[in-house]
Parts: sequence; C-alpha cells; structure tokens
Amino acid sequence: MTQLSFKQIETLQAIAAEGSLVGAAQRLNMTPAALTARVKALEDTVGMQLFDRLPSGLRPNMAGQAALESARKIENAIREFVELMEVIRTGKGGRLAVGVVSTAKYFAPRLVSAFTQEFPGVDMRLMIGNRDEMMEALRRFEVDVALTGRPPSDIPAARYPIGAHPYLMIAPPGHRLSGRTDIPKEELAGEAFLFREEGSGSRALFDYFLGDIPIQRARIGIELGSNETIKQAVIAGLGIALISAHTIAAEIGDGRLVRLDVLGLPIIRHWYVVHRTDRELSPAALSFRDFARERCGHFLPRLVTPMAR
Repeated sequence: MTQLSFKQIETLQAIAAEGSLVGAAQRLNMTPAALTARVKALEDTVGMQLFDRLPSGLRPNMAGQAALESARKIENAIREFVELMEVIRTGKGGRLAVGVVSTAKYFAPRLVSAFTQEFPGVDMRLMIGNRDEMMEALRRFEVDVALTGRPPSDIPAARYPIGAHPYLMIAPPGHRLSGRTDIPKEELAGEAFLFREEGSGSRALFDYFLGDIPIQRARIGIELGSNETIKQAVIAGLGIALISAHTIAAEIGDGRLVRLDVLGLPIIRHWYVVHRTDRELSPAALSFRDFARERCGHFLPRLVTPMAR
C-alpha cells in the first residue's frame, strides 16, 4: 500500500470522470495500453478491483467509490498545503513569537493588533517581561523578534530604531520642586526614589543618571516590579521616579502626576525591534519587523500637557 502514487490517484479520478479507458487516456495524454497497465498496477497495490467492467465502460465499485473519496481528501490536502506554503512565503501566514519588554506594553499591543488586522493569517504569540527575561527568550530562540529599548550586546542581533523613547522625572502634585524650572539634579539629593528591579532598562538608566548623587530609597523599602506600581506609589506620595514618558501620559494628562523640570531630562532613548542574525527570519517575522519600523510611531503615547509650572 505504501507504493501508491499520485499518478495512480490521478488515474482513478480520470477514469471515474470519463467512464472509459479511452476517454481517460485522452484526458491524461496516454495510450490506452499504458493506462490499462497503470490501472492494473493500482488495483494490484490495493489488492482488489476498483472498477466494474461493463459493456458501456468502467464504473467505480464500492471500493472505487471509497478510493475516490479518499483521493478528493488527498487533493484538498495538497491544495491546502500549496496555499499554506504561499501564505507563509509571502509573510501573510505562519507562526510568530514577539517578545516585548514590560515598558513597551503601553503601545506594543496596539501595534500587534494593527499587524494582525493586516496579516490575519499569522498565528501570533506575545510575550511580555522585563528586559533580562526578553533577551533570554531571544537568546533561547523562544521569540523571533523583540521590542526593547536596549538591544542585546552578547548575542548576534540586528537592531532597527522604531521610535523615540523619552524618560522623565515624575512627582505627586504639590511636590516641593513642582513649578520650578531648570532644576539641577543635585537638588534631588535626599529625595525618596522609587525604581524598578535590577535587570530592567529603566533601572539601568536610573543608575546612569543619578548614580553620582546620594539618594534615599523610598520608605516602602522594596524594588517595584512594574511601572504601574511605581506610578501609583508616586501618586500616593511615597517618592519620585525616573520613568518612561510612554507609561505616564494618562496620569500627566489628568493631573495625578507632574513632571519635574530637571536639567538633563528628558533623556531620549529609542525603541528598537531586534532579531538574531544567526538564524534566518521567517517571512512572517520579516513582515512584522518591517511593519514595526514603518508604523510604530503611530502607536507611541504622547504627553498631552506640559510639565507642571
């Protein structure tokens, strides 16, 4: 049975359609003798006759009808295979895993949603975590591409900027520095600060910008694992924070937070879409990379009010 070929299946369908060896031979551009030999080989393969031999021609018997039904399923499966390969080849289908650093969750879901609307055939998986987690996922080939503010330096990776990423200092309304302009960062000495855990991109930027002045850890005494928690803690008056402007647009807009005009801020970094260069990207991943490069700017949050004065 393993010797069954597509040509034999084609023969079965041609005879069923034409009703005779002569007609089927013409349909397949074969001689009747060659077709007769193929029919015999087909019936020898399955171990039974598939056609009733009638004076008017050949007619599929019960086994032949079952074989024709299976042949139609095989034909459909082949067509679906060809269509699927074409969808994957053009980047309009296939599977895609995207890693997103947690700070980017304020725009990445909208970017991904727009991509899936334009490429509905892509089976998308979205992973969100801190930078170390997402770079480890990239390192282990668990994601195809990643959105991050700090591309990896320890693995072969291509990086493409997709938008500006400013960092600001935020405080609760009524803070002693609210309304001041051109505040030297040294005046922040002694302030209680809230900051992210080791391994996050914003924590690395915090250490870079404020590492040379004495600060206090906020009284809650823990590193906060999310920007949402930091925002709520600042609103509650537990401290101030250096944070991505893309995470606090709503709170600045409705007055729950104020932006402090500290010299040297905002620090402008960039968002990147990154992928490994030691493995060929799938067409779906290439489509997402190019989509992010062209369209990400439309989804980045914008501050709706200036800093507090």
